[in-house]
Amino acid sequence: MWADTQRELDTMLQREREEFLQPQEDLEKVMKMLATAYVQYLAILRKLEEAHDHLIHQQKRAAARQALDGVMGRILEIKREMVALENSECHSMAGILMELQRVPEDIEIPIPKYFIKENLGILQDREKYLHEILLNAGLLEQEAVTAMTLEEGIRVIQVAERARQGRARAAFMRRIYLEEKRQSKKEVQEMGKSPDDAATCIQKVWRGHSQRKKTERLREEEMIFLGMSLPPDLEAMSSLQKANILQGEVQERADFCFRHELKTTEGPHIKETLQDQITQCFVECRHITGRFPDYPPEKTGGSKAIFIEKHPEQVLEELAAKKAKAEAEKNEKDKKGKQDKEPAQEKKPPKVGKPVVDESWKMGPSNFLLMLEEGSSQYQVFWENRDNRSDFLQDHDPELIKGEEREEVEEEIRVQVDEVMQEKLLRVKQAVDGETGPQIKAGKDKGGKTPGKKKISELEKDLTPDRTIDSLYQELAEEGLLIQVKNVNLSDYIGYYDCLRSILRETGAQPMPSIPEVRQLVALYGILPLGSQTVHENAPLVKSLLLAGPAGVGKKMLVHAICTETGANLFSLTPSNTGKYPGRDGLIMMLHMILKVGKELQPSVVWIGNTERIFSKGAPKGEEEVNFKRLAKLLPQFLRALKPKDRVLLVGTSSRPFDANLGPFCKVYQKIILIPKPDYLTRFALWKHYILQRGGALTKLLNLNCLAQVSDGFTQGHVVDVVHTVLTELRLLQMARKPLRTAEFVTSLARHDPVYKEEEETFQAWYAKTPLGKAWITAQEAKEEEKEKGKKGKGKK
Repeated sequence: MWADTQRELDTMLQREREEFLQPQEDLEKVMKMLATAYVQYLAILRKLEEAHDHLIHQQKRAAARQALDGVMGRILEIKREMVALENSECHSMAGILMELQRVPEDIEIPIPKYFIKENLGILQDREKYLHEILLNAGLLEQEAVTAMTLEEGIRVIQVAERARQGRARAAFMRRIYLEEKRQSKKEVQEMGKSPDDAATCIQKVWRGHSQRKKTERLREEEMIFLGMSLPPDLEAMSSLQKANILQGEVQERADFCFRHELKTTEGPHIKETLQDQITQCFVECRHITGRFPDYPPEKTGGSKAIFIEKHPEQVLEELAAKKAKAEAEKNEKDKKGKQDKEPAQEKKPPKVGKPVVDESWKMGPSNFLLMLEEGSSQYQVFWENRDNRSDFLQDHDPELIKGEEREEVEEEIRVQVDEVMQEKLLRVKQAVDGETGPQIKAGKDKGGKTPGKKKISELEKDLTPDRTIDSLYQELAEEGLLIQVKNVNLSDYIGYYDCLRSILRETGAQPMPSIPEVRQLVALYGILPLGSQTVHENAPLVKSLLLAGPAGVGKKMLVHAICTETGANLFSLTPSNTGKYPGRDGLIMMLHMILKVGKELQPSVVWIGNTERIFSKGAPKGEEEVNFKRLAKLLPQFLRALKPKDRVLLVGTSSRPFDANLGPFCKVYQKIILIPKPDYLTRFALWKHYILQRGGALTKLLNLNCLAQVSDGFTQGHVVDVVHTVLTELRLLQMARKPLRTAEFVTSLARHDPVYKEEEETFQAWYAKTPLGKAWITAQEAKEEEKEKGKKGKGKK
């Protein structure tokens, strides 16, 4: 599987070199190219993830992991180009899927299992620690004691009575057995046994034991011969290890100590080579510049900086090029002087035309193509033609380990060589040039200005230097800022593709995401970057995400799904818990603690529920609201403190985003995902899923089509609430003689208010005012103007 996927990836990289590096003028063709590459990369990602999950060999897993991270990053880069081209987060992929003969499920984003598997032990320990803290603080809800029904009480008494009777009967039968045994012993003692009878008894027992052992051994040999059982040496593996191998989990193996061997065998040669190279470089530099250079300090890498910098031969070439350039400039000045002496009448003003704007599209630079090409070349060199059929235990390759360790050994030896060569250079300088130390220019720089210090924000300063991470973690948990994550996967957010939305997009309506597209956007902007450090550092950086939609559409569920899929900590900011840190200084301290713990125990998600209240237009009510609104000025500072290496994501949820000031609101939240209410097919699946999950039974009296039709305008939260209200424990017990009916759910549903069309239009109008919505409207107006110009041009002809 890995080999086939790697071949597909090589083909894809070759196609990118041929198509994407050339400028394109037809934007529709460009969008088709990008969408095709996006779908194909997703197929490669799905296969690579499966192959990586089943590989056991550590070095193979590392090679597959490099390709996996590279493909994830490339998908995010292509998504950025598609969004910039269409000014929309949603794209019409139906034509591409039909052309590639794929189904809509093929563009679902696969989430790698290694996000959780490789840190499973750490995550379990952290979950236990958080549970203990919350339990000691009294913040966990105790399980409610429910009263038994009469039938349940009778059943419990019956079980206990039957068990008592069984134990009494067993004790009575045991007494009878012991009594009979005592009587038989007395008779034997009185009569006695002959030696022949005793010998016969011993022979019978021994022959039976011997034959049973022989038969068991023959059966085992037959099973091994038929391949239905493992040999004894492999049978010693524990059942847990077998399960781990079948599941493709990482096996812990003992590391080989090759470092000492490399130091003893190759260390002297490496040391001698480094000294010769450094000496040769110093001699050549003195030959060119007339003096020995200063030895690079440890901060710049020591002798490594010498080889990063230009070689003496390159310096000579540059000097020659500068002289040639100076001579050319001098000749040009002489020519200009002669032209100035000519009469001014002959001079004509040059024609000034409009600046030529290159409107053709070109793919932006990529941080992942080089990574994918390097991974492909390493695969071809090390793994493509290797025969691993005899390597049952999947052990490490010693030569590859030596290659990795060799770099570390060279770095250790380089530090020792730097100390020796630095002293040697000082002695040579003193003897040859009469210098006693490195030439350091004191005072100001060339511009006459002292180097300015960068301003460090309050959140980047360490305000708690004397406190440990554990103490900060405990305080945040006790104050309700660090909460437990509900075990919810992204696939649990049920929803299907809405064909009507794709038809509306073709008519020119502003595209709004369907529920599967919401899942994709959450995975692309939230889960993949948080799960992989490589992807987060090199992919387009998304620091903040806003989930907006009517109440009950599943915004909170999606936040918990992000944390579940990546193993992230969840920090929750609400008016009640932020009120425990009053004033601006208190909020700065709170955000600093969240930032410090979140970075140390990354990945982390900082969730702000009802985030529009921070940016609301009206005056705040109460001290807690005033304190909560102070976050509006501190959140940009919080986001600036996040660097590409910090896997921390700010997620806001809002059911009334139109109540907030749009300017500062959109500056804080980099990506905005508008979540719709469920369509007919999704409502049908929701009713079926939650009724069965609650323990209900589907009969002919329960019409799911009718329920899906009647619940038009209601959200997922309404469906869950209705199912829990109707299917009580008493109703489930009565279900055998009184089946569920449609009217029961319709009656309960009528007590809720649906999402009216006016509210949905308000959301769409608000989204049209966001930066991406404005860009889409502007692009549509430009297209209409071009069409009108084209029609007028045809009319004139």
